Amino acid sequence: MSTTPTRTEALHLLRARLDAVRPRRRDLRAMLRTPRGDVVAGVTVGVVALPLALAFGIASGLGATAGLVTAVVAGTVAALFGGSHVQVSGPTGAMTVVLVPIVAQHGAEGVAVVGLLAGLLLVAMGLVGAGRYVRFIPLPVIEGFTLGIAALIALQQVPAALGTTSAHEHVVVSAVGAVLDWFVAPDLAALALSAGVALVILLGSRLRPAVPVALLAVVAATVVTRLADLPVATIGALPSRLFSLGVPSVSWSELRVLVVPAAAVAALAALESLLSATVADAMSVSTRHDPDRELFGQGLANLASPLLGGIPATAAIARTAVNVRSGARSRLAAVVHSVVLLVVVLALAPVVGWIPLAALAGVLIATAVRMVEVSSLRALVRVSRSDAFVLALTFLATVVLDLATAVVLGIVTAGALALRQLANTTALREESLADVDVPRTLDDQDDQEDQEDRDDHGVEERALLDERIVAYRLEGPLFFGGAHSALLELTEVSDVRVAILRMSHVTTLDATGAAVLADTVRSLESRGVTVLLSGVPARFVPRLAATGIHRHLTALNHVFEHTPDAIAHARRHVARDDHHAMDVRPAE
Repeated sequence: MSTTPTRTEALHLLRARLDAVRPRRRDLRAMLRTPRGDVVAGVTVGVVALPLALAFGIASGLGATAGLVTAVVAGTVAALFGGSHVQVSGPTGAMTVVLVPIVAQHGAEGVAVVGLLAGLLLVAMGLVGAGRYVRFIPLPVIEGFTLGIAALIALQQVPAALGTTSAHEHVVVSAVGAVLDWFVAPDLAALALSAGVALVILLGSRLRPAVPVALLAVVAATVVTRLADLPVATIGALPSRLFSLGVPSVSWSELRVLVVPAAAVAALAALESLLSATVADAMSVSTRHDPDRELFGQGLANLASPLLGGIPATAAIARTAVNVRSGARSRLAAVVHSVVLLVVVLALAPVVGWIPLAALAGVLIATAVRMVEVSSLRALVRVSRSDAFVLALTFLATVVLDLATAVVLGIVTAGALALRQLANTTALREESLADVDVPRTLDDQDDQEDQEDRDDHGVEERALLDERIVAYRLEGPLFFGGAHSALLELTEVSDVRVAILRMSHVTTLDATGAAVLADTVRSLESRGVTVLLSGVPARFVPRLAATGIHRHLTALNHVFEHTPDAIAHARRHVARDDHHAMDVRPAE
């Protein structure tokens, strides 16, 4: 009997997948529920995004207008159709890194075709449910990838920051050429503008994070340039029509060549968007993104943006973070951000044309510096040599080769090292026949106690549940391949006061597993659930310490060697909360 689905079954399956990723009525209700807060957040993000949209458009090689169109069109489409309520999309530094060689080889038409093909691939990925697999990328690969992108963004800006016209297909060669050209004919004005803008952003964002420092720095640089009549290159006049509808025309031979870069763009868009959505979930505990719907929405955004004169887009982690911190609760904030950009450009197009390119280079250099999380890198390097090796390898491959190759190489290397680590944790232990039937279900000390009184175990467990205390036993490897799925149900527990995580049977814990565990603990604590750890193997303490969560829980006296001690503490904690609730209850 054939197992191939019939045409009717295929249509039903497609209809079901489309229904799974389509917008919901509750999204519209959420947009109308808190309009004031979302409007304020959207205006804030729009102000922050303006210089970035201009800078990324120029950095891609297609001009400031392309960056603005991308921010407006992709930002709106991804907000309405994506899988996150608070995500902001548009042109990003990582995407410009991929687009520069495409622009050099195939021009604007080639970029448009790449964007459309990438959009189709993303839509297909969303429909087949590929979103859930992106979370398996290990943390060292992500950190090395991010560090490499930051380096490439900074290197791309060297010619504009120095006021030179050096250009080469590889950004490292171009940056070195720009430095050599500058020493031959120094341009102090451009260097002063770019360095000044970068320093103001870096210092201002640390001292006054709520202030749109980047916009103020660019405005100040533009005013100084105009008043002092500095001989530096500017954006120039923007076209009178912001949007230009058009379908690119390429030959079949060119189309076949562009499939590979389109796959790289789609992979990058998927990776960055889902990472950004995960960050948004961690910052906004009440929301959880739908990965397949996010891929579908990003696909539609990348279909719309190139057709209207933009470039391929993805979610922007920095702008999403600003959106959440500004109080965004629904998709309305991202839509307002796009409207703000559109209004500013239409109303102030001549002024925007005065902005010096060196100032925008300073914005992107500061952005690249802020992308690097020194504490996270230091933790990965210190904790494990294998994680440090994967990070360094991914970083070097990103800078020297290309982004897609870097991610694949990093994942393959991390997988090989993880398998070796799993093999090293396997051991044979001689045991007597009397022990064969003994189930090993709890911590070493707990095994004996539970075997002595197994009948009381069910009663004890029901009593704990009645007291709203729940215990989870983590066992086996907790590494990048399964950390997320193993801990996913923990973040969804409800009506619980205390959660005890029993870790004595964890055989492997890598940097990704430790990071996911730390995020899980913080997510539970942010919802008012007290988290206790018991039986943490000594060899895993350094990895947990690198995330900061072990120190945090130790300071609260929430780390125990044995589970019975943790249960006793949990009961005292619940009793204390109940007593406190009785004390503060108003008199009737």
